[in-house]
Amino acid sequence: MTVAQRIGCMQDFIRLMAARRDEIVNLIMWEIGKSLADSQKEFDRTISYMQDTIAALKELDNSNSRFVIAEGTIGQIRRTPLGVVLCMGPYNYPLNETFATLIPALLMGNTVVFKPPQYGTLLFFPLLEAFRSAFPKGVINTIYAPGAVVVPHMLASGKIDVLALIGSSKVADHLKKQHPKSHRLRAVLGLDAKNAAIVLADADIDLAVKECLLGTLSFNGQRCTALKILMVHRSIVDTFLERFNAALKNLKVGMPWEKGVSITPLPGMHRTAYMTQAIDDAKAKGAAVVNEGGGVFCKTLFYPAVVYPVKEGMMLYREEQFGPIIPVVPFDDIDTPLEYVITSDHGQQVSIFGTDAAQIGALVDPLVNQVCRVNLNSQCQRGPDVFPFAGRKDSAEGTLSVTDALRAFSIRSMVAAKETDLNKTLLDTMVTNHHSKFVNTGFIF
Repeated sequence: MTVAQRIGCMQDFIRLMAARRDEIVNLIMWEIGKSLADSQKEFDRTISYMQDTIAALKELDNSNSRFVIAEGTIGQIRRTPLGVVLCMGPYNYPLNETFATLIPALLMGNTVVFKPPQYGTLLFFPLLEAFRSAFPKGVINTIYAPGAVVVPHMLASGKIDVLALIGSSKVADHLKKQHPKSHRLRAVLGLDAKNAAIVLADADIDLAVKECLLGTLSFNGQRCTALKILMVHRSIVDTFLERFNAALKNLKVGMPWEKGVSITPLPGMHRTAYMTQAIDDAKAKGAAVVNEGGGVFCKTLFYPAVVYPVKEGMMLYREEQFGPIIPVVPFDDIDTPLEYVITSDHGQQVSIFGTDAAQIGALVDPLVNQVCRVNLNSQCQRGPDVFPFAGRKDSAEGTLSVTDALRAFSIRSMVAAKETDLNKTLLDTMVTNHHSKFVNTGFIF
């Protein structure tokens, strides 16, 4: 198919998908416990991402529609597909994060094998007919089974060319080893994170509290970009905790369909068991839950716990909790949070709260070599989607953004010819008579 034809298929799919908005939103809400408002935001953001990706592909292809002549050689260079892409998305953003790899993979001409997450599968049922109607047979394929059972065998077949996984580094490492020719397997991975907030002595405390509350507890802290540890200067830590806990009290707890709800049930009992274990470990080593009702749960509904003071040796200091626990670490010397980020196995993002330009500037320079995004006086986050989304160390492989994703799922190929009269005539005839989908100078509007 030509690029224009692929874009046409995707536009048909978007139209069919948009028609099922309410059904898909409700399935997200019911299955993973995401609030109705946030489920709606996830759907709408995904539609916008798809439209932006189409626009980026048009720009990319149009820029490649001209011939290049260098040193007596005529060439046309375009991006071509890599082959078969295995897409595996996460439960926390089952639509948006899955489509962040699946959509660019399809638009670049790859065929896709898609395995939905354990939780967050039902929302794809209304989309199966849309996939079937919008794309040619065999382009998009789905498989439903426990990942640990089927995915290693798929990779062991050697027929997967790209692994696109949003999940854990442990799973990614295991899966990559299953491919018989690992050097041939490309990987686009969004993995673990332990993003820290560094709250300096001169920070605007009210602003820091507001951003840290959102950063730690949006969708119950179940986001790779969530703030998962707060490092607060000792001179302001008591005031910070007092205001943070007061703001936390105002968050509504309840079912995801309730208006204004912030804290909702987790996806399974195993999550509340882990949260309780992490809190008990911290208590045994000298920390305490410092907010009223913190850590209390009923089945899968877990009330956020602010744990202080957290230190090295506790589970919460290094492990990614991926849930509603807020570990707080006091520090006296700025070298403490800096050393924490440097020695961490993760390298996605960090947030700095403060007002001293000289001090923040001195922190930014080493931190940009440890993480891929430094946020100033705001929570860690993904977006806008035109910005690169990446990570160092165990946090990612490859970069995702509207344009980066298109490049990640393609490779530059070219047709070249000596600059002779024969070859000029040959190429001119190919272009004029549309003999080739690759060799062309068409413009996509």
